[in-house]
Amino acid sequence: MSRFLRGAFIVTLAATPLAAQDAAPFGGDADTAYAAELWQMMVDAKLAGENAIGAYPYAGTDPHGMMLETFYTRATVGDHDGALVVKRNYGPEGVTEDEVIGDPAGHLGAITIMFQREDDYDPDTGNWFYAKYLPDGTLDQNPVGMSLAGLVGKGGDAGCIACHQNAGGDDYLFTTDANLTNN
Repeated sequence: MSRFLRGAFIVTLAATPLAAQDAAPFGGDADTAYAAELWQMMVDAKLAGENAIGAYPYAGTDPHGMMLETFYTRATVGDHDGALVVKRNYGPEGVTEDEVIGDPAGHLGAITIMFQREDDYDPDTGNWFYAKYLPDGTLDQNPVGMSLAGLVGKGGDAGCIACHQNAGGDDYLFTTDANLTNN
């Protein structure tokens, strides 16, 4: 996340009731536990971890990375099957496709995901669950120490939902207009 976005996120958290971790719509124990289940499912499906499959990287931008790989699939967590978008975020600035292909682990900065949860999870945001993992599978945290999992940025001026609500098509996805919600 750029310094500007980090700063805006801190200000947003300090200026709203979201400042207390207990009141935030993300990052609590239930979100971190669910994110751990998602991570293990992605490792098992070879979408994350040291044996992850690769794809041809393409140019990206902040806040995700200078080079990206994106995977669209379906996943099952517990008894729920939903659309899953996995984005591998590579850097640093100036990294090339060949460098990422030659050493993906050395350039991986984060893995960001969107998983469409049950219909009653949060209909206002398309029922999307967001998470940002570090390459080892631990959850990244915002500058005030909140885990980036769940309804990240809901009601704020920065964060996953604050950005993705601006995607066209009311689906919170920038990269495709495909209907990912079909079973």
